[in-house]
Amino acid sequence: MAVAIITGASKGLGRALAVALARQGWDLVLDARTASVLEESAREARAYGTRVVALPGDVTDAWHRAALVAGARELGGLDLLVSNASALGAEPLVRLEALPPAGLRAALETNVVAALGLVQEALPLLRASAAGTVIAVSSDAAAEAYETWGGYGASKAALDHLAAVLAVEEPGLRVWAVDPGDMRTDLYQAAVPVDDDSGRPLPESVVPGFLRLLAERPASGRYAAPELLGVEA
Repeated sequence: MAVAIITGASKGLGRALAVALARQGWDLVLDARTASVLEESAREARAYGTRVVALPGDVTDAWHRAALVAGARELGGLDLLVSNASALGAEPLVRLEALPPAGLRAALETNVVAALGLVQEALPLLRASAAGTVIAVSSDAAAEAYETWGGYGASKAALDHLAAVLAVEEPGLRVWAVDPGDMRTDLYQAAVPVDDDSGRPLPESVVPGFLRLLAERPASGRYAAPELLGVEA
């Protein structure tokens, strides 16, 4: 049975992806900071008969990252690591002139440093898998210059580059940075609370793009979920 770790799995894209993988028979190790909401995700995934380990905690904590990998080991190994947990750096987002350095450090710590730390912890299990895969959830803000998205975008650009280098250093793995596109999520609402996001697609609508990657296993690289679905960005 395939095993996946998904961070930031209590809601939004992480939860939608967890449920979709559970539906396909994956066993899961799920992470989020809020235990009660994480347990709701785990309960929804377990409805499909899969084994689910829900571990509340903060991915910036090295002990917590080790516990996530230990949970996968207890399930039999690790085939997929999804780094989805994200921090904005400021809520709501602000222009660079007003971005607190501490906020930028927090975004980098969660979105980049913790993601690398989890990969380092998980590499022995990923290398042992016949289909070891890392998905770094990116953003179009990593490649485009949007006002107020500078700190968050910089952290996601750094994550993209780490993923690209990891792919070169670990040719036996698939390493994909995936831009899910615009979605209606709590993260986006916190970033731009004045926006009306009712017209934005739900996270569930982009999950088939991730599933296509897992099914077809193209070369390591950067992908956009809408393009994988044949949707014009």
